[in-house]
Amino acid sequence: MEYTLNPSEQNLPRGISRRKFLEHAAGTAALSVLSSGKVLAALGQGDGSAAPHAALLRVDATKAVNSFDPDKSLGSSMDDLSIPVIQKIYTPEMVKQWLSAGWGPITYRNHTELSIEAWHWNSKGKWSDPADERGYFVGDAEPTEMIHDSFAYPLPHRGTTRDGGASGGFSRLTDGDPNTFWKSNPYLAKEFTGEDDALHPQWFVLDFLTPQEINALRIDWCEPSARVYEVQYWTGVDPMNWEAQYSPEEGLGVSQQVEGRWNSFPNGMVRDGKGGTATLKLAEQPITTRWIRVVMTQSSRQPGPHGTDDVRHRVGYAINQVYAGTMLDDGSFVDLVRHSADGTQSPTYVSSTDPYHSAADLSKRGDQTGFDLFFTSGITNDLPAMIPVAVLFSTPEDAANQIAYLKKRGYPVAWVEMGEECDGQYILPEDYAALYIQFADAIHKVVPDAKLGGPVFQGINQDVSVWPDAENRTSWFGRFLDYLKSHDHIQDLAFVSFEHYPFDPCSVNWADLYREPDVTRNCLDAFRQDGLPEGVPLMNTESALTYSLSNYMTDIFSALWLADSVGSFFLYGGSAYYHSPIQAEPLRPGCHGGWATYGNYVADANLQIHQFTAQYHTGRMINSEWVTHRSGVHRLFRVDGTVADPAGHALVTCYAVERPDDNWALLVVNKDRDNPRNIEIAFEGAGGQRGFFEGEVNMVSFGSEQYVWRSEGPQSHAEPDNPPVASKVRAGRGVPVTLPKCSVTVLRGKAQNLA
Repeated sequence: MEYTLNPSEQNLPRGISRRKFLEHAAGTAALSVLSSGKVLAALGQGDGSAAPHAALLRVDATKAVNSFDPDKSLGSSMDDLSIPVIQKIYTPEMVKQWLSAGWGPITYRNHTELSIEAWHWNSKGKWSDPADERGYFVGDAEPTEMIHDSFAYPLPHRGTTRDGGASGGFSRLTDGDPNTFWKSNPYLAKEFTGEDDALHPQWFVLDFLTPQEINALRIDWCEPSARVYEVQYWTGVDPMNWEAQYSPEEGLGVSQQVEGRWNSFPNGMVRDGKGGTATLKLAEQPITTRWIRVVMTQSSRQPGPHGTDDVRHRVGYAINQVYAGTMLDDGSFVDLVRHSADGTQSPTYVSSTDPYHSAADLSKRGDQTGFDLFFTSGITNDLPAMIPVAVLFSTPEDAANQIAYLKKRGYPVAWVEMGEECDGQYILPEDYAALYIQFADAIHKVVPDAKLGGPVFQGINQDVSVWPDAENRTSWFGRFLDYLKSHDHIQDLAFVSFEHYPFDPCSVNWADLYREPDVTRNCLDAFRQDGLPEGVPLMNTESALTYSLSNYMTDIFSALWLADSVGSFFLYGGSAYYHSPIQAEPLRPGCHGGWATYGNYVADANLQIHQFTAQYHTGRMINSEWVTHRSGVHRLFRVDGTVADPAGHALVTCYAVERPDDNWALLVVNKDRDNPRNIEIAFEGAGGQRGFFEGEVNMVSFGSEQYVWRSEGPQSHAEPDNPPVASKVRAGRGVPVTLPKCSVTVLRGKAQNLA
C-alpha cells in the first residue's frame, strides 16, 4: 500500500529519517511491516464476521446541515513571536514542515492589543507631531522595501493594570507618579462618533483586592478633565469577569449574567467639576466594597499636556492619580490605594486608552511578522489569508493605509479582523461598535470590497455578558449588533469571529471530552440568539484545548478533543475553524509541573522536530482523510446514534461528509479509554431508503495504542510514538466496524442505494 506525499512534505525535518517521516506524515501503518491482514486481525475483524453489540450510526443523507470548502474553512494561525524565532522559521524547509500538518488557510494574530500597545505594521510612516516623533502614527500605504518585522509600542497613557490578555504593564492611575496620566480614547468623543459624549461614557474601576470601608475619593485631574461624573460602588461577584463560564450545575444553554450592580454613593454625583485636585466625601458613613467606579459623561475639552494643535488632545478625559479610602471627622484623608509603578499597584481597569505614543516607546519584546515576509514566505499555503487591523489602540487612517498597502502589493486577503479580544480589554459594546464603524468607513473608502468582521472574543464557551445598560440588556454581542443596526452599518459585518479555548488548564479532565460538542453548540447558538443576521458566517479564528499549557495538550486526549471540536463546529453551523498555532515551539512547563506545547510538534530550542504530537496526527487525518483540500465544497450530514456509558455520556461521536469525489467520509471518535466499540453504518435516504458502504472502505485510526505521552520534565515525549493505522475493511449491511479504544477513526468509501 502506498501513500502519496503532498509537495509540502518533500523536505524532511532534520533528525528524522525519510521512513520515519513517512510513517508519521502519511498517517498509515501500511508503510510498516504489518500486512493488511495483520492490521485487520489487530482490529478484531480479520474474518469480517459480525461482532455482537454493535451500535447503529445512521447518516441522515436526505439533507446537508452545512457545507464548507476546506481551503477556506480549515486553517491554522501565526502569532507574535520573538525576533530570533522569526529569523528561524521563515525558511523553505521550516515552512514545508508546518504545512505538512495539512491545514489550509492561515490567520495572522495581532498580539499588540492584548498588551495595550500600538502596532506599527509598517515602520515607515508619519507622526502627527513629526518634529518630536510622537503623537498618532500612520503607516505608509505605499510599498517600498520589504517589511520583514513589525513592532509594538506600549502606550504611555494606559489605565488598565490587568487585562484579559498578556498586558505585562501597569496603570498610570495608581503608579505614584504625578507626571504620568491615563487618557481615554479620543475617537469615542462626539467629534468622531457624532453622538453626545453621554452615549459613550468613559470610566475607570479601582479594585482594592479585598473589601474595604470607603467614603472618600480624591482625583488629581489632568486635562481634559470631567465636568460631569459619578462615583459608584459594586455589590456582587467580580464585575470584571465579563465572560459567562460554563457551569455543569446550571446547564448548557443558559445565558449567565454578570452578577451584581453598580450603586451610586450618596454624594457621588458631580455636575460642575473644575479639574485640578478634587476630594469628595462620598458618604457620611463608610460603605464596604471591593470595587469603585467613576463614570464620566461630559468633558472640559481643555487642552492637555500635548498641546492645542490637535483636537485629539482636547477631547475625552485624563487623570494623573486616584486615591480612595476614608475621610475622618477631622477632615484628614486616609488613602487605601497602593501606588506603585509595577504590577503590585492597586489594580485599575479603564473603558479605553488613548493610542498616543512616541518613537521612544518602541518595544522589541515580540515581533509581529512583517506583512511582506508573511505573504511571500509560503506560510499562507497559496491561499487568501485572514489578517488583522488594530482598532482599540490605533487610528482609522492607519488601518485604511494597512489594507491599501496589502491591496497595492496584490496579496490575497480573504477576511479582515477588526481588533483583538475586545472583551478582554473591557471595552463596552457600544464603544467598540463606534470604533468599528469609523474604521470600516476608512477602510472601505480605499478598498470597498474588504470583508470586515469581529469582535474576536477571547476563548469563549457561550454568550459574553456585561454590566446592564439602561434597558437592562447584558449581552455584549447583542448590544454590539443593535448599535450597528441602529447606525445603518450592519452591512459592514461580513463575518463574526471568536476564539475557542474551552477548558481550564489545571482542572481539565477526561469527562471534559463529553462536553465539547455541547460547548460548541451552545457558543454558536448564543450568537444567533443575540440576533446575528442570517447568512453572516461564524468563524473560530484561534483555538486550542486550553488557554495555558497542560499535559492534556500533548496527551492522546488532545487528539480526540480536536476531532470532536472540528466536527461539532461544522455540525452546528460554523463556517471556518482555525487550529493554533502552525509553527513548532519548544516544550515548556505547565499546570502541575507537566511539560507541553501548543503546537503539532515536539521540538528543541532550535525548533528542530523530534516527534509529532497527537494533534498533528489528528489534524492530518482531518485534512487528508476526512476532507480533501484543493477539491471544492464538502457537504456535512447529521449522524444519529451513539454508544453511551452508564452515566449517559456519548462515548462515540460521528461526523459525516460527502466529498466532491463522491466518497463519504466519517470522522468517528471513541472516547472510551478502556474498550474498543463496535458500530454499524447506515445511510438513510429519501423515502426511508437505507444504504450502506459498498465494497472495501478505507479505514484510518489513531489512538492510545499508537501514542502515549510520557511526562518527564524537559525530556517529556511520546512512547509509543507510532503513526495512524491504515487498512481496508468491509462496512456493509450487518458488518460491524471496530473502533479501537480511545481513538479517532476516519472511514471513507462509496455508499449504495441512496438514489
